[in-house]
Amino acid sequence: MPIFNKIRAFIVGTPRDPLNPATQRHIALIALLAWVGLGADGLSSSCYGPEEAFIALGAHTSLALYIAIATALTVFVISLAYNQVIELFPSGGGGYKVATQLLGKHAGLVSGSALIVDYILTIAISAASGMDALFSLLPISAQEFKFTAELLLIVILIGLNLRGMKESIKALLPIFLGFVIVHFILIMYGVINHRSTLPEVFIHTAKETHLLAKETGWAFVIALLLRSYSLGSGTYTGLEAVSNNVNRLVHPRVRTGKWTMFYMAASLSFTAAGIILLYLLWHVHPVNGETLNAVVFHEILGNSSIGHTILIITLALEAGLLFVGANTGFLAGPTVLANMAIDSWLPNRFRHLSSRLVTQNGVILYGLAALIILFLSHGEVAWLVVLYSINVFITFTLSILGLCVYWWRHRQETTQHWYLRFIFSLFALLISGGILLVTLFSKFTAGGWVTILITGAVIGLCLVIKKYYDNVALKLQKIDVLLTRLSDMPAQTTPTLDPVQPTAAILIGRSHGAAMHTLLWVQKMFPDHFKNYIFLSAGVVDVESFSGKKALHTMQEEVQQTLDYFVNFCHQRGLAAKGLATFGTDPVQQLGELAENMSKEFSNIIFFATKLVFLHDNWITRFLHNETAISLQRRLHMEGMHLVVLPMKIE
Repeated sequence: MPIFNKIRAFIVGTPRDPLNPATQRHIALIALLAWVGLGADGLSSSCYGPEEAFIALGAHTSLALYIAIATALTVFVISLAYNQVIELFPSGGGGYKVATQLLGKHAGLVSGSALIVDYILTIAISAASGMDALFSLLPISAQEFKFTAELLLIVILIGLNLRGMKESIKALLPIFLGFVIVHFILIMYGVINHRSTLPEVFIHTAKETHLLAKETGWAFVIALLLRSYSLGSGTYTGLEAVSNNVNRLVHPRVRTGKWTMFYMAASLSFTAAGIILLYLLWHVHPVNGETLNAVVFHEILGNSSIGHTILIITLALEAGLLFVGANTGFLAGPTVLANMAIDSWLPNRFRHLSSRLVTQNGVILYGLAALIILFLSHGEVAWLVVLYSINVFITFTLSILGLCVYWWRHRQETTQHWYLRFIFSLFALLISGGILLVTLFSKFTAGGWVTILITGAVIGLCLVIKKYYDNVALKLQKIDVLLTRLSDMPAQTTPTLDPVQPTAAILIGRSHGAAMHTLLWVQKMFPDHFKNYIFLSAGVVDVESFSGKKALHTMQEEVQQTLDYFVNFCHQRGLAAKGLATFGTDPVQQLGELAENMSKEFSNIIFFATKLVFLHDNWITRFLHNETAISLQRRLHMEGMHLVVLPMKIE
């Protein structure tokens, strides 16, 4: 075990103290790092979103000018709408919380489920597209190794993210900044180099639009533009991530979040619209085995040795940024799982933090799911983009609809300019809803049905899990009421503990009734045997309690109040008792250490815990519950201590 722990510490890193205020300050992100970590998904989409939109125009590429303008406008409209989300939900949660609190829990479920699938696809599509860019530099014969490279990349990103968000961002920062600088220079150079033809491009676009409308009708022109625009909707996919992770930003969080959104919007609109304009100015055409970006930058840089070197650097940076974009899925996706787990849509284990304060279970799940998606799609970017865009715009549409509802409901309570925000939100809703409908209908048979099926399956699974947890919670609530109808008046005397006398140490969880069940059974099985009662409780620092100082303090108070209740219960009956609390991310580890200390202080001690037993017990019920008692029993038995697990039947 020591060797395993050393290997784990080397790969993942040493544990962090969640109760130390300096820890939160250390892992919080400034706007620049948030732009890198959370904005990379959006900026990296400029490597494939503009290409999909341009190719969709077919022979009518001159219409790309409209797509470039619409892309830049859409990015800013959606970004400004999400600034309102940041203001209204400064604790994070993004589209899931917006839909839940403003539209209802089932709208939140749909939005959250779409986000889960979206971030899985973020990893898959960014890995696939990144390798496309990288393998554009290699001979065609190397293509057979591309899929294996995509899988290996995801495995590496899993390990990197288990160390922590800030660590993964710092490791990828040079790639991000290199991409921004190089693409800014190339786009400016490419446009300036053809500046004399710009007026001609505008005139040609207007003429072709008029001729095309005359030949086929305006309905065809509009349909073609909408189709191209919607297929390029992958360009806007990363804008959700900031609002989803506001709680990870430095204070003041709202201000930091808005600056991050501005950096994202400015860089993405310039890059995506600029690349589309380059396609148009340099008259590029698809080349087998190369991305359209590779083609246009090759045209700009020429065939000289210096130009070829810069092209290699440019495409390598594109691949690198797409890998950073894939990393965004690991940063933002587990947060969605955690928020939904808090509301009991998903297993509780997804709200837990690792010793590095990372949502470890979520990182691993997202990595495995992305590997499965890659296997199913064989890394085909065009197919993945369809799945990706539909889910993104489901969340966008629900979030912005929630904003419209909010401003309308609070029109009397807010400022006199509420109607401006309402109209703007309504405009953003028309854009996002329009893109969603066009993409869904135009690409339903080309993969759209798959994403609806997958997202629907996630929704169905969440409904089943929610119903299960609600039933268990209802039964535990009845048990709590039944077993804790006891006087909580302070005891008149406080009996003294005797370390040499028989001692019962009872482990307490969230349920008062379960703990009282354990205490009463101990007294029933060992009447008048135990003279000391020690109550041990582990306050779990999870995503919810780690969201801020107030939440952490509230959790600590609740744990202490529970301990005080049981100590007072024993004192009222003349029994010596005390309560001890420990706090951390791993209850088994924390309680194990506390038990070891108690066994040194009390020589004749036996530990007791309760385990819920279900009528139809199977691996599913065991997965939905943490099995803390069984895991702790195994640990204490290895240390020569005794833990008795008492079953409590739940029908």
